Amino acid sequence: MITTEQREQTRGWFAGRLPDDLFESLTEVTVDREEITVVGRIPEPRLAEDASDAEREAALQARVQEFRERTRDDRVAVAREAEHRFRRKVSWGVECGGERALFTHVAAPVMTRLRQPERQVLDTLIAAGVARSRSDALAWCVRLVQRHTDDWLTELRDSLAHVERVRAQGPDAGPQDAAAGEGGEREGRQEERGEREQ
Repeated sequence: MITTEQREQTRGWFAGRLPDDLFESLTEVTVDREEITVVGRIPEPRLAEDASDAEREAALQARVQEFRERTRDDRVAVAREAEHRFRRKVSWGVECGGERALFTHVAAPVMTRLRQPERQVLDTLIAAGVARSRSDALAWCVRLVQRHTDDWLTELRDSLAHVERVRAQGPDAGPQDAAAGEGGEREGRQEERGEREQ
């Protein structure tokens, strides 16, 4: 599990390393064991007030594509440094006009063992045409759970962050403490021997 401190250090590194003119603002830096996803806000295209939804959507897609092409060299340079430093792949995304677009990102395989009733759920999704394979069906289930349990997952992550803080405040048995403990034990044993001799 990635600690809160590691997340904050990673976000701080990107905030300091990204060129000032890359994003309007750094929206999000998400970290897991395999990947760091960096999302920033870019300016919306200027459109007439009466622009249609189709025109607006096409303009947003074009703006995202323009940003992706224009900033590729800068993003690759930052990603190389980050991948060397954090030992994780870096993926990119943007927010523009209330829409979010993620560029190529890592799809990490996850192995699991399922009992028959659980396999039947996946097979039903395949038979219904919702998914092409069991792995596709499992990914669909994860997305569904994520969509409907965001509040619960947020509360769970907050609880884990609290556990990390409490652990960090616990006693830290360093070498000096251990040596002091051994010294105290030796003194106690000497006192016991002295009492027996008397």
